[in-house]
Amino acid sequence: MSGETAAPTSVSTHILDTSVGRPAEGVALTLSVRAGRDAAWTAHGASTTDADGRCKDLPELPAGTTHVRLDFAVEEYFFPDQHSASDQHGAHRTAHQQAEEQQDAPRVRDSGAFFPEVAITFAVQPGEHYHVPLLLNPFGYSVYRGS
Repeated sequence: MSGETAAPTSVSTHILDTSVGRPAEGVALTLSVRAGRDAAWTAHGASTTDADGRCKDLPELPAGTTHVRLDFAVEEYFFPDQHSASDQHGAHRTAHQQAEEQQDAPRVRDSGAFFPEVAITFAVQPGEHYHVPLLLNPFGYSVYRGS
């Protein structure tokens, strides 16, 4: 049947910081793709989580993509720059910092982030949508295929 186009293959994600029970805002991520197990990875897109912890602006995957990798830069989320002018004056705190203060969450992070980055690699099929939620805390994470 000519004129029909295949449905696009797409990816979306969101992050929940389970240590405070809130979305993780401001986490940078990159999306990479490859066509085959032995093919090289190619950067295909980048985004940052919004106030809901979601990335809604990732590009459709190119034809022939068989594997996708999402690289989340979580160290910067857990350890924002403490030396910025706004932090020194107390005028700006991240949502994560505010939530931790409200929850009186324990801080046992003096040795840095246990997972400074999280890389999730998964296989894809043409025409499918893949929603990949990341449940995150300072010492662990979980991921699954959502809907």
